Amino acid sequence: MSEGPSDSGQPSGQPEDVDTVGYRGVTACHAVGISYRQLDYWARTALVVPSIRDASGSGTQRLYSFRDLVVLKVVKRLLDAGVSLQNIRKAIETLRSRGVGDLAGITLISDGTTVYECRSPEEVVDLLQGGQGVFGIAIGGAFKEIQGSLSHLPAEPAAGTPVPADEPLDDDPPAGDELAARRARRRAG
Repeated sequence: MSEGPSDSGQPSGQPEDVDTVGYRGVTACHAVGISYRQLDYWARTALVVPSIRDASGSGTQRLYSFRDLVVLKVVKRLLDAGVSLQNIRKAIETLRSRGVGDLAGITLISDGTTVYECRSPEEVVDLLQGGQGVFGIAIGGAFKEIQGSLSHLPAEPAAGTPVPADEPLDDDPPAGDELAARRARRRAG
């Protein structure tokens, strides 16, 4: 399976008819795993409004797009993670006030209390604190960075670890290496 747009111009993994097919409320509820009452409430309070056709009176049916279903699923997952509906609403309103029209294209993360927008691996924004930037630590990135740094620095074996014969121990630590100096003093007695 290829990454990126398919022949129809849709990102891979999405149905080909993503913009030409709508889903009624009952179908949306089953696909997302919410009750019809939740769906109706979220539509009436403008949390997630169907983009194809909203209810316009007695007897009309809402019609949700595939992207609407994605947003509904994100809202449900945030609720399941313990985020209050009030905070979810505030996060979505913050995104909309910044002109983000396609909420399905956003990556949201949560710690169960607040909601963050992940703009890149280095930039995360707290949507509940007025869009303040916060930081995330990519452990894999830190791992690679430390590996690169250590490749240029001296090392010594841990206690009880045999030392290869072709690698002499450096008993005199380089100037400024306080940790190595402490280890050498501890070894000396």
